Amino acid sequence: MKKIFLAASIVLMSSAVFAQLSKDEKKEWGKKMKSTSVEDFKDLVEGKDESDAAVADLEMEVSSLNEENSRLQQELNDLKSQLEEAKTASAPVSESTDSEVSEETQMQKATSPSIDGLVFKVQIGAYKGIDLKKYFDNYKNFSGEIGEDGVLKYTLGVFTDYWEADQFKKYLREMGVKDAWVVSYKDSQRIPIKDALEGVH
Repeated sequence: MKKIFLAASIVLMSSAVFAQLSKDEKKEWGKKMKSTSVEDFKDLVEGKDESDAAVADLEMEVSSLNEENSRLQQELNDLKSQLEEAKTASAPVSESTDSEVSEETQMQKATSPSIDGLVFKVQIGAYKGIDLKKYFDNYKNFSGEIGEDGVLKYTLGVFTDYWEADQFKKYLREMGVKDAWVVSYKDSQRIPIKDALEGVH
């Protein structure tokens, strides 16, 4: 009885396959089917079931990976947008238009009065994107300038004596301004400190 049932199952399962085969292929597969033992057929059916289950698992995994990929792509796009916004917000002064740079220079000249002769100041910091020029009017010894690299350099004090400026620098460092250092100007133009110190004893 089992053999009849098995044979019927084989015929039913193979009928769909045979419908797609040529006459010669049908003969060849018919011979193979007759020579297949019950155990071999059982192994084939179970192997197919296992393969189908494995394919279903892989399809689920692919679907899950696609969802994760979409989520990560969205996160990447969000981070790119944030980076672009940050770049725009903190664009260095050197990237501004010529008219903006000219306006900055005019503002500094207006708020940092020109001084004839050799003077020393204490630079307290150099920053990109930090604009403190609105305080220049209220504090005459606080001034700044834009370097060629677009960095804003801020100074405190105006001294005709280098050693007095150096002492002030030391006080500032003791107060926690670690980047304080003495800079020199001649006729309101910044010059290298070594040039300013020639002849200073």
